[in-house]
Parts: sequence; structure tokens; C-alpha cells
Amino acid sequence: MQNTALLIVDSIADWQPYYPSQSVCSASDYLLQQNHQARAQLLNLCGDLSYLSTGYYVSLLAEARGQRILPSVSTINDMANFSHYQLLLPANTDKQISKYLGQQSNQQNHGVLVCFGQAQDPRLQSFARQLFERYPCPILWVEFSYEGRWFISNLRAGRLNELSDEQQSFFGESLDSFSKRVWRKARTPKEYRYDLAILHDPEEPIPTSDKRALQKFIKAAREADIDAELITVDDYNRLLEFDALFIRETTRISHHTYHFAKKAEANGMVVIDDPHSILKCANKVFLKELLDKHRIPTPRTELLLSQQEIDYQGIGERLGYPVVLKIPDGSFSIGVEKAENLDELKSIATDLFGTSTILLAQEFVRTEFDWRIGILNHRAIYACKYYMARNHWQIYNHASATSRSKSGGFETVGVHQVPKDIVKTALQATRLIGDGLYGVDMKLTDRGAVVIEINDNPSIDAGVEDLLLGDELYHIIMRDFARRLDEK
Repeated sequence: MQNTALLIVDSIADWQPYYPSQSVCSASDYLLQQNHQARAQLLNLCGDLSYLSTGYYVSLLAEARGQRILPSVSTINDMANFSHYQLLLPANTDKQISKYLGQQSNQQNHGVLVCFGQAQDPRLQSFARQLFERYPCPILWVEFSYEGRWFISNLRAGRLNELSDEQQSFFGESLDSFSKRVWRKARTPKEYRYDLAILHDPEEPIPTSDKRALQKFIKAAREADIDAELITVDDYNRLLEFDALFIRETTRISHHTYHFAKKAEANGMVVIDDPHSILKCANKVFLKELLDKHRIPTPRTELLLSQQEIDYQGIGERLGYPVVLKIPDGSFSIGVEKAENLDELKSIATDLFGTSTILLAQEFVRTEFDWRIGILNHRAIYACKYYMARNHWQIYNHASATSRSKSGGFETVGVHQVPKDIVKTALQATRLIGDGLYGVDMKLTDRGAVVIEINDNPSIDAGVEDLLLGDELYHIIMRDFARRLDEK
């Protein structure tokens, strides 16, 4: 097979209603296989997934063979123990379900079919997607019961041979949408050892990698025997087709980038940025506490809480003017303001409290440029100087009317040319986060090196961060993906 999903069924006869495919295998044939593809994507469509059944053993042996399979043994066990857990869904989803069920006939039970995260009724699409995220299983039957209110009373894997003609068509369409590779030829004649998804947003105003850099990543990946493909938020249901995920889109917690990272990690994929790194780096309050605890030098910083009375005059006296105010989850200089005096401090704080209940007040450290140290797997791989935007105190000037002055210049230098204190402190800081890809923003002051922030999703643009290393920068990152995949 060439980059296809292998469909495992109880009997080949179960597949008769669907298109003929060489990618269908009986459970008994699969279990007795001696030569198996280590990297195949498997879909377990066996009717019985109960403990120690044939279907259960299909998923169990697939995981032992290092293959990716839906559902996993963990998912099978979670479904078997569904009654012991409470399925929590967002309030808006709960309202959609209640509205849908309220229009059904007054019966005590109602079943809904979910195939690969899709529902036949458009009103249940959000619910179906979230259910599939929680219980990744090809065919799911959700049973609702009514006792004064509707609730999920049971969740079970569906059987191919129990589907009606209409449901068979829905299953086939959902499968085709989920894994088009089952029906199409391989995109390239060469077979690669691994598949990498590169998540990006073509419409992002300040992308973490420009189009040229993304193409360089794809080329470097293929030279590392990895087939890389650009995906977007619309490809969430395709994520498990891949072996690894590389996020090249600005990450946030309440955002699809974090959901992609969580799903990838939960399914054993190699992922950069991993969800733990996103959690730690996305919030400046968390970073402040973490760095303070481990005595990593930073500018003097205080927390401001909207629900408490704030001594603005004392803050100004302790930190000195100008005072920098930051929201906890800003990026690219967004949500960062400078107050020159007491009145500005109060006014800016009031405005920013409309966005966040917690702010950071930080001493202003005046430098001509910020250092950015790129670190991968506890190793510094590139270094840049980012200069302040023209007539501005930050690298990015979002108030600028012209593109020329929106951001400052840059200078790419060899890691060996960076002051040792900068590199040493950057490595100390990122060891507290993980072994992923990070960009540490730093300033060199009279007190030594200080960390401004740690980016879990650092900018890598063609002609900027790669100016010194060229294509080798992309090769370094892709070779690290290959190493992580091999270790998996």
C-alpha cells in the first residue's frame, strides 16, 4: 500500500456495500500477519471491541507493532467505562443538543450516529467534532435519555453491518472526508518514512514563517525522508493521517493551535509546539513566576490585579518611569504599552484591564535591540538582533501607518558571536519549559543578561533568521523531527 489507511473488518463481506479497495483486511488476517508496515494508519472497524475480543486484540497488537490505529486501546477502555465518567461539553454545544433533541418526538431514548467526527444533522456538527476529539472512534452511537432533561446515557462503537443504506452512504462520505488517501493514489512516486503536517494560517497578518520559509521546511523535510504538507484549521479531522505536527501559526491557549497540539500529543504524534510548552510560554504571568522561582534574571516586574486597590504611585516609585504594562497573553508587541507618568499609568492600566483581570507592570529596560536566541532540544541553533522600530520603543509599531516603520531592522549573527551570558541564560530558561523549539528574547544590561520572554513559536522567516545558516537551519529542525520520530 502507498500512504493509505488500512481498514480492518470482521469479514471482507462486511465491506461489500462500499467501493472495492485493496486497503481492506480481515481481522484474522491482520492478527496473523508476520510482515507488517510499521507506519501504517489503521482503522479498526470490527463490530465487537469488548475486552479481549478480536476487535480489542486488533487495536492492542497494532499499538504493540508501533502502528497508529483508531480507536486506540485507551479509547476502547474509555468507552467501556463511559458510565463512570461525566462527559463535559461547552455550554453552547449543550444548548445546541438540547434544541435538537427538543424537536424529536417525545420518546425516552434517542440515538445519534457519529462517523469520524461528523453528524448527519448539521445542528450536531460541533457536538460530533468534540465527541470525536474525546473518543476518536470511526463509528460512534450516542444514546440520549430523557429524565426531566436530556443526557448522554450510553456511548458505544458502531458496527458496519448494522448500518442502513442511508447510514452506509453517510459513513462512506465521512470516511472519504477523513482520510482521502484511502481512495487516491500517492501524491508522489517516492514513499517517505514519515508524514509531517505543518499547521499555518495563510491569512495571518504576522505569520511565524513566511511562504518562502514554509517551502524551505517542506524541502528540508523531504531530504530527511519526511513528506511534509501544509494544513490549516480546516484540516483538524485529517490530523491523525500524519506522524508529526509542526505548528507555524501563532499559538494561544483558547485557540485551535492548542487543540491541534493536544490532539497530536494524545495520539502519540511528535509535536512542536507541544501543548505543555504552549501553556508555559503563552502566559507571561506563569513565565514570571517560573523564572523568578528558579532565579533566572528578568526585568523587575509586579502583578496588578483588577479586583484589588492598586498603589499606582508606589509602583512608579519602585520601578521608575517609564513603566511598561503588559497583558499576560500578548504576542508580537500587542497588548504592551508604556506609561511615562502616573496619569498615563492609571489610564493605560484601566484600558488593559478591559482585556485581562491581571496585568504585569515591568521596569523599562532601554536597549538599541533585543537578542533572540533560537533553541532546539537544549541547543542554541541561531541568533538575531532585533532592532526597535523607527521612532518607537518596541520592535513592532502597530500604530505605524507605513509598512516600512512597522518593525525595526535585524542582524543575524553566529551563535559563537553572542555574549556567553546571553546564551547561557537562554538555555537555563528553556530547560524549565521543555526540549522543543523556542525563541528567547533577551536584553544585555549593566546587571547582565535578562530574559524578556520565551516564545514557544519563534519567527523563522526566509532571509532573516536563516540569513547566516541558509537552508541548513531548516535541515537542523527537520533532522530533529526525524530523530524524534525514530525514537518513537
